[in-house]
Amino acid sequence: MTGTEYLREADRELDAAYEEPMSLAEYVDRLFSHPSIGAHASKYLLDAIEAAGTRTVIEEGEERERYRFFDDTHNDGEHAILGNTGILNDFVDDLRSIAAGRGKEEKIIWFDGPTATGKSELKRCLVNGLREYSKTPEGRRYTVEWNIASAEDDPGLTYGDVSRIDEDNWYVSPVQSNPLSVFPEPVRDGILADLAAEHGDHTPIRAETDLDPFSREAYDYLEKRYRRDGVSDLFSAVTDARHLRVTNYVVDVGQGIGVLHSEDDGRPKERLVGSWMAGMLQKLDSRGRKNPQAFSYDGVLSQGNGLLTIVEDATQHADLLQKLLNVPDERHVKLDKAIGMDVDTQLLIISNPDLDAQLNQHADRNGADPLRALKRRLDRHEFRYLTNLRLECELIHRELTGETSIWEGSDGEELHDRIRAPLSIRVGERGGRVAVRELAPHAIESAALYSVVSRLDRDDLPEGLSLVEKALLFDRGYLREGDERVEADAFEFDPNSNDGAHGIPVTFTRDIIAELLNTPRDRTHPELAVENVLMPRDVLNAMAERLHDAPMFSRGEHREFEDRLVAVKNHVFDQQETDVIDAIMHEKRVEPETVEEYVEHVYAWATDDVVTTDQGEIEPDPLKMKVFEIEHLGRFSEQEYDGTTPMPTVRTFRNDRIITALNRHAWQHRTEDFAIDEVNLLDIPVIRDVLETHGWSDVARVYEDLDPEQWDDPPANTETAAIKDRTLETLISEFGYSPASAELTSRHVMGQVSYRWD
Repeated sequence: MTGTEYLREADRELDAAYEEPMSLAEYVDRLFSHPSIGAHASKYLLDAIEAAGTRTVIEEGEERERYRFFDDTHNDGEHAILGNTGILNDFVDDLRSIAAGRGKEEKIIWFDGPTATGKSELKRCLVNGLREYSKTPEGRRYTVEWNIASAEDDPGLTYGDVSRIDEDNWYVSPVQSNPLSVFPEPVRDGILADLAAEHGDHTPIRAETDLDPFSREAYDYLEKRYRRDGVSDLFSAVTDARHLRVTNYVVDVGQGIGVLHSEDDGRPKERLVGSWMAGMLQKLDSRGRKNPQAFSYDGVLSQGNGLLTIVEDATQHADLLQKLLNVPDERHVKLDKAIGMDVDTQLLIISNPDLDAQLNQHADRNGADPLRALKRRLDRHEFRYLTNLRLECELIHRELTGETSIWEGSDGEELHDRIRAPLSIRVGERGGRVAVRELAPHAIESAALYSVVSRLDRDDLPEGLSLVEKALLFDRGYLREGDERVEADAFEFDPNSNDGAHGIPVTFTRDIIAELLNTPRDRTHPELAVENVLMPRDVLNAMAERLHDAPMFSRGEHREFEDRLVAVKNHVFDQQETDVIDAIMHEKRVEPETVEEYVEHVYAWATDDVVTTDQGEIEPDPLKMKVFEIEHLGRFSEQEYDGTTPMPTVRTFRNDRIITALNRHAWQHRTEDFAIDEVNLLDIPVIRDVLETHGWSDVARVYEDLDPEQWDDPPANTETAAIKDRTLETLISEFGYSPASAELTSRHVMGQVSYRWD
């Protein structure tokens, strides 16, 4: 686009966000047609979150509905909160109770957790989401502006052309006062009652705050002027469009969102509501009283009035927490002893675990604990490190590339390609040169898996389950045991476990990989740039070596994490091994038509039925089934058949693996008439695994002259050389490998396989 076109786009953006001011009466009429614009703080926050919709995810092995709001959809995912869906859902449930007035109204919501768990992202996500929601028609936010100069400039106090009023004399409420707060309380209650009766919302709108002191000063001034002049319709005169108008504002920090940062200082009152300005006091004071128009209103509660107040790094502001005790239920703070201000805001504090230690310093005193009242008011939500492999891969990918798009999908298999995918990154070198470093397939996956495994609690492991298997179960919602799929609900885990409470943070992993990317590997190849490739074992070894240098880990953690490394390495090698086997056997894949024919015959065999073909109905062919099971599946030998009659092991396989899976699929997708030809067999995970999985025995059976010991430099014109060429080509074209990473991975796998080939 041209510069002019960009300017026009900016104009359209602003035009869509702001409206022309309206009168108080017009606002009330709009409120009855669009009730959401009058929502009180907790309800508005809830509405904004729910308006973004939900999506299905799997975390900790459970399928959950996740609010898209926390994916930072309005900002292309830049500050998305990865994981912690259960915690965020609990937060929304709390908001629902608070908004409806059914409990927890006196609570201060507290997000606690170690560093690098997404707490700072929560703040940014809330700010982004609320800002963008306030630009939508249903999310408009309104406050009032006052003009008392129009009364002073008109001795007769008659009303003329509003458009001639000087715009410089309009002053907006400094604390985003709700337009309904202008009405006397009985009238305001009547408006809300009529609104609830007309719309019947299960969470009725509340407006329990009176005018802020700044606006009250303007209102009182106008009321005295008109009362003194004997005006009969006093409220109408005070709120006439010459003096009062309702205007919308875009929610942001300082306008509806107050954020108290760790570095903010000042006396408690200054940090909470603001401070008196000496110069303005001298100018505005009259008869010895303080004029609220001489107050700064720059405290966190003032900025967050009308929506959200966030105390970031609450440990640095622990002295304020007790002063916030009564704000949620009383909804009132004082500027000084004589002047108070009603507040409508949702209080939220964010801290690292050190606040928890600070709050519990007197816990042994039981009933005499001076912090007991404060702790009772805090509603804690604990953020933890991610325990899902996919999410940790996504987070590492974000940290390394800055890409922010959300990896959507509820099934681990849908995201398998992204988890294992390679990554190429351009890095600068001395002399201004730019090099391309490659993280080989499974490299990010290996770092993510090691990080996740370091965070899992081993105390609640069911018998026979490893930490790696627990990590895979949490990520996918199921495990494979042979050909069987075992769902997560078959396992019992302690709901109060320490999963995610400790472990390797993503910042540690990111820094390790960043260092490796800036240093070529000490390996060479006559044709391929293998020195620019980071293999999974390179990343895992570097992470393990650097544990001892990182002051964030204790000696006990060093030992614990090192003990968990071998299992991760073994799993990652299994993944690489599977890639190589699948690449070797790629040309031996079974066509879907052949699979369908086999399953049709097995189904007819098991149900004493016939197979329908183009030539008519035929009996199931025992020879077709036998050939498929020996040649394609490679599961059985001639000795397991009596001619073409299957022995018990084969019959058990057909019934327990193929027929059971078909019956389960038919039941889950049942219609009046189940027909085998209506089923996409590769949609059934068990059958797909049975028919698509190969092992080294299959490779040895198909390629009798393959010699893994010759793989690094196979002699020309040998079967090993031909197989290697085809395998590398397939790894590159079908599995995302580069020529260099394909060479290194296949060498590594074949080097290990050669020891057990015979």
